[in-house]
Amino acid sequence: MVPLLQCFFFLSLLVFPLWVQAVTEPRIVAMGDLHGDLNNTLTIMQFAGLIDQDHRWSGGDTIFVQTGDVVDRGVDTIALYELLQRLRKEAQEQGGQVVSVLGNHEIMNMVGDWRYVHPDDIASFGGKQARIEAFSKEGWIGSDLFKWNLTAKVGSSVFCHGGILPKHAQDGVDGINQRTKESLDMYIHEKHDKYGLFGGDGPTWYRGFAVGDERICTVLDKALELLKADRMVMGHTVQRDGRIRARCGGKAILIDIGISHVYGGHPGALEIQGDQVHAIYKHGKEKLIASHIHEEL
Repeated sequence: MVPLLQCFFFLSLLVFPLWVQAVTEPRIVAMGDLHGDLNNTLTIMQFAGLIDQDHRWSGGDTIFVQTGDVVDRGVDTIALYELLQRLRKEAQEQGGQVVSVLGNHEIMNMVGDWRYVHPDDIASFGGKQARIEAFSKEGWIGSDLFKWNLTAKVGSSVFCHGGILPKHAQDGVDGINQRTKESLDMYIHEKHDKYGLFGGDGPTWYRGFAVGDERICTVLDKALELLKADRMVMGHTVQRDGRIRARCGGKAILIDIGISHVYGGHPGALEIQGDQVHAIYKHGKEKLIASHIHEEL
């Protein structure tokens, strides 16, 4: 009888850690471009279980990732950046995390490119000069943006705004972010893109994984191999039907669904937990299935 009990004990040691790992995978929730729409942002955060009715963090140890373009087009810039800054602190107190990555519109505002700034947004700051100061390196928004990375890796998923080509992926997530911090200030003041991170094929502007044909999946595979990741989650390219889309066998996930009313106000978020990937909408969760690569976007 004793040998049998000993056998069971040792087997339990082998099995139990695996079971713990399976049930303790962190829950990740990601949202794409917000573009100045506070109301829709709050609505999504609530039905995704991130905040309560008082707009306080209620997500526990959930990791929330926002893939950039908080600003422009809409008028709620101040409220949205204040919200993210506050939730970052509240999430940390509960063992959660709020991760923000830079979008092309953050960088555009930092360099003074205001083509997509709504006049009422400027007025909400108290005028043009006050807004310039807010987005400066010393300003309350700009100083925070300088802490944001260009990409983030959570578990086996890489998050960015546009897409990461192999020529940047070869530097790894940490390398990309280090180069961003080395060169962003220079780019803002001198328009010199030392590492080619802020141009059309850089991680904030590139759209190839969202709109390219079947051959682009081979490029994505190489990038993911270099980044040691299973999937890349991207915003930037609007999915006009308001649906989160997976491509390349689920290795590319597109989460810019037009959350802002400017794009129709489509509420939704991505949820990843272990190998389970779902889109969250008002009516509930839907398991994400990769669409055909040639599908019209």
